[in-house]
Amino acid sequence: MRTFLLIITMEIIKTPIEGLLIVEPRVFRDARGYFVETYNEERYREAGIDAQFVQDNQSCSSYGVVRGLHFQRPPYTQAKLVSCTVGRVLDIAVDLRKDSPTFGKWFSVELSEENKRQFFIPRGFAHGFSVLSETAIFTYKCDNLYHPEADGGLLLSDPDLAIDWQIPEEARIISEKDTKHPTLKNLDNPF
Repeated sequence: MRTFLLIITMEIIKTPIEGLLIVEPRVFRDARGYFVETYNEERYREAGIDAQFVQDNQSCSSYGVVRGLHFQRPPYTQAKLVSCTVGRVLDIAVDLRKDSPTFGKWFSVELSEENKRQFFIPRGFAHGFSVLSETAIFTYKCDNLYHPEADGGLLLSDPDLAIDWQIPEEARIISEKDTKHPTLKNLDNPF
């Protein structure tokens, strides 16, 4: 007779917006440091994250950098599994699914090297983050390849969204491209 040991490797936390999930992986610590499983297709699928990831990205940014709010238009929409491996970020997802009861609503979560949280953002969302630490290394797993012709964005300072990026406006470092995106009211919604 075989005995199987079930190891709980993560906890899934549902957010108020359908489909957005916070993943809290189990961290095994000892005198040597720690070990954490950052992705296991079978376990994530069992937890309701059934995206087949095909591209990984990484960015390095300094305090005050705000990136976003970005999305890919159909047919190249992307689901993302994001995390911060060094430093701290405030991660934001805005629901752009026109038939969703939470259309135009946003949710934020702090991701850091300490909490090791991941944030699953399904297709149909704009995504961005602000860097709260001196530096941050941010990683993305995407379920579709990036296509520049499908690039879209939402103005991160949209007054109707009123997102608190937790960075004073005068300290924000924003790309010129990200200052030119439309507001939600003026967005030709692709979803």
